[in-house]
Amino acid sequence: METGSKDAPPDLMSQEIIREIKFLRGMLEGQLSGFAWGELQREEPAKVEALRHMLSVGFSPLLSRQLLDKMPSGYDLEKSLRWLKAALMHNLHVVKAGDDIVECGGVYALTGPTGVGKTTTVAKLAARCTLKHGPASLALITTDTYRIGAHEQLRIYGKILGVPVYVIKDEADLQFTLSDLQNKHLILIDTVGMSQRDRRLSEQVALLSGAGRSIKRLLLLSANGQGSTLEDVVRSYNKDDMDGCILTKIDEAISIAPALDVVIRHKLMLHYIANGQRVPEDLHLPNPVYLVDRVLKPVQGDSPFTPLEAEYPLVMAATGGLSGVEPTAYTEVKRDVGALRG
Repeated sequence: METGSKDAPPDLMSQEIIREIKFLRGMLEGQLSGFAWGELQREEPAKVEALRHMLSVGFSPLLSRQLLDKMPSGYDLEKSLRWLKAALMHNLHVVKAGDDIVECGGVYALTGPTGVGKTTTVAKLAARCTLKHGPASLALITTDTYRIGAHEQLRIYGKILGVPVYVIKDEADLQFTLSDLQNKHLILIDTVGMSQRDRRLSEQVALLSGAGRSIKRLLLLSANGQGSTLEDVVRSYNKDDMDGCILTKIDEAISIAPALDVVIRHKLMLHYIANGQRVPEDLHLPNPVYLVDRVLKPVQGDSPFTPLEAEYPLVMAATGGLSGVEPTAYTEVKRDVGALRG
């Protein structure tokens, strides 16, 4: 049976040829990946086990492949996992004690999609600042005039803490308010929750960028989100360079690997992690040792999202390389590791 016709339009014939080429290319890449996977299992079984472990806990094939490529040869499984821990900790950039928002002060806008916990996180930061520097050192601003009663929640928090809350409608209003609050140690801005595909996102960036006073933007990421969704969020919100991120809902996540994967690959500075609704108890400075130890723990129970043995070559064939990962600080293998840059 013929796949095309002499009388078929040239464009349709071209599309059919392209589809056939892509199909054949996919088959060839899958077969070559299977050969490479089998060869790697014979030569470096510990590397394969370490890679399988990273994929099973939720890391992307992209980051897993790059770490595997840079891992020195000849390690047993125990040393391979220690090397992975050191590499992940070194490339996870976190704010240190004494350099956090509450201590340093400034103007910070908390941004992100709907439902990630922006208002609750603002309240947690406000409570910390009030306890540390007093209520006179702080002001709260909200730009969320879209949702019915959205600013009322922040007003309740402000009333409890004895902190003023300002509702902003436009750029001029924001500029005037920030000018009037120049003596404040810390100003927190609660923004409208928007989908990463919302056209109004550019308007929000313009509002925060044109206010005259330097506003640092922090992106809130839900640790229980899917890796592909988190990737899309970061790419959309990070177009104008975010000043860092906060991971929320880590208590709700089976695995925080997708969230840490995105943070590492996009070189986002991690300011805080949130693990509950209590104000201000459930907000903590990030501890790289704890986070990496937790993320590398095997996921309990059988998951339908974990590839089978025969499927690992296909998973690894679906992605390319990675750039932007720095050298590890693991002292035992420091001489052999070299750079983890792609």
